[in-house]
Amino acid sequence: MSAVTPQVSPTGAALDGATDAVVAFVLDSYTAPLPPEVEHHVRRLLVDYMAAVVPGSTTDVARAVASHVAVTYGGDQATAIGLGRVSAPGAAFLNGTSCHSLEVDDGYTPGSVHPSSVCFPAVLAAAEALGSDTATTMRGLAVALELTSRLAAAGHPTTWRNHFHNTPLAGVVAAACGVAVLRGLSGDQLHDALGIAASHAGGLFAFLGKSAEVKRVHPGKAARDAIVSVELAAAGVTGPRSIIEAPHGYVEAFAADGFKVDVLLGGLGKKWVVLDSYVKPYPSCRHLHGPIDAVLALRAEHGVALADVAEVTVRTYTVASHHAATDVDSLLDAQMSIPFAVATTLAHEEVGLTEFGQEARRDRALLDLVGRVRVLADEQSDSEYPRLRPATVELTLHDGRTLSNRVELPYGEPGNPVSDEEMTAKFIRLAGPVIGEAAATELVAELWAFESLGVIARTDAARRNPR
Repeated sequence: MSAVTPQVSPTGAALDGATDAVVAFVLDSYTAPLPPEVEHHVRRLLVDYMAAVVPGSTTDVARAVASHVAVTYGGDQATAIGLGRVSAPGAAFLNGTSCHSLEVDDGYTPGSVHPSSVCFPAVLAAAEALGSDTATTMRGLAVALELTSRLAAAGHPTTWRNHFHNTPLAGVVAAACGVAVLRGLSGDQLHDALGIAASHAGGLFAFLGKSAEVKRVHPGKAARDAIVSVELAAAGVTGPRSIIEAPHGYVEAFAADGFKVDVLLGGLGKKWVVLDSYVKPYPSCRHLHGPIDAVLALRAEHGVALADVAEVTVRTYTVASHHAATDVDSLLDAQMSIPFAVATTLAHEEVGLTEFGQEARRDRALLDLVGRVRVLADEQSDSEYPRLRPATVELTLHDGRTLSNRVELPYGEPGNPVSDEEMTAKFIRLAGPVIGEAAATELVAELWAFESLGVIARTDAARRNPR
């Protein structure tokens, strides 16, 4: 192995040996039991994942990917929700796309990333194909989720400034580690798998404001490629070693001069940062949730409504401030727009899928206010992000009054958490209209228990035969 010139992260920690440390963590996980709190959190995220996949499988983009998968990924290895049995990469491709299709999937704020939309489709499809037991599957899921969170956070916001979407970028590498747990790869094979996965890493942020549905496909592509990377490594294809720190490797390509190796490795195997992931109460980009919560608080306190508001100013961190588009012809554009989120929250009693739907996007009074919402980057908010996700909403009313509310942590963050009961309610609320409330109630209990992988096939059966 050729020598690697040591690199140093902005915190002063050496990058050399970073990949070895990740590989050691993955190898240790083959036999190490999960802490009870981690196992429970993975079950929470499984419920949340399926709450996204079931309704997401009905979207146009998921149907388009399903058509492609049906033709290209034949087989009987794993379950693609809404389509049936296909190859493991095909199932991961469709399920990852479905999970991200309605913007209701979980995330990890320090990495601006959606770990579950890559990790669950990859690991679950591979587990079905391999006949893994649920204990091994849970370990694979936990490893994938943990490393996605850490790798994304170590590179963010540099990776974002370099125009990359963190979810597929970090997700494909980390999800490959989770699949490797199921396969029991050797250390050498794991190095190969990571090197191959890093060559699949990517996903450009150019979709923002462009009505480009490829954004929904990013997690599915990454989940598919994670499985393929492990399969290729197991078959003997080699990848560059030490891919995180190697010249022309992950850090140099995506996060040069901005990678925080201590965030990736600090406490790895002892402190589980995935416990700090959030879940979404509203079907939109997470950067919109602080403004939504602020408007909901102003409505509750002052009884203010759409017709009362002359103009709105939102002050937030720079990354969020780019979500300021006022053209919302598509669902995706609405789900990425702070001005639309503020206006639709003022116009409606709830903030669900309907409130981002076509009828809401054609409401003339609502759209009129969208054009009068200013979104500004705020120096104080930038100093607090990503430790916090601050947003201040200031409403100027027609009667001359000004109302203001500041949210530091939107609902669903670990500091403002959603309960297990609310997670169950979210699944029934989102999946019930697709498969029937009774079927949703039965399935969510099975997902919490996760006693066998058969629950995935039963979810697909309920999706294709609603009652």
